[in-house]
Amino acid sequence: MGDEGEILDIKTADLKATAPVFHDQSKALGTALGTLAASLAKAGAAWGDDGPGKEFHEKYGPIAARIEKSAGIIQEGLASIHTAMTDMADGHIENDALVGAIFRKVAPAPHGGSDGPGHQQ
Repeated sequence: MGDEGEILDIKTADLKATAPVFHDQSKALGTALGTLAASLAKAGAAWGDDGPGKEFHEKYGPIAARIEKSAGIIQEGLASIHTAMTDMADGHIENDALVGAIFRKVAPAPHGGSDGPGHQQ
């Protein structure tokens, strides 16, 4: 996309090539989260039902839930970056085609001092 010391130059091919990485990482994170949740559920409460165990769970439980929710948001974010990069690349391709079509339809200015109807030099 841009080498060290160069101006950032992002090409459509770069977007299309990089977008799948975000999809793959989103999928991998989703798999890891599913495995973690299943393993924790299978293990059950590791802190016991005594006073210290209940005290630990009161502090750990809400934090664990927030971390799990945050990881899910990150997973969704990675997936949305994949979608956005793909859409951006497609948009650039469509825009390039549109601009090219506009310029192909423009006739060159006739010689003799006029650059089109109503435009005298």
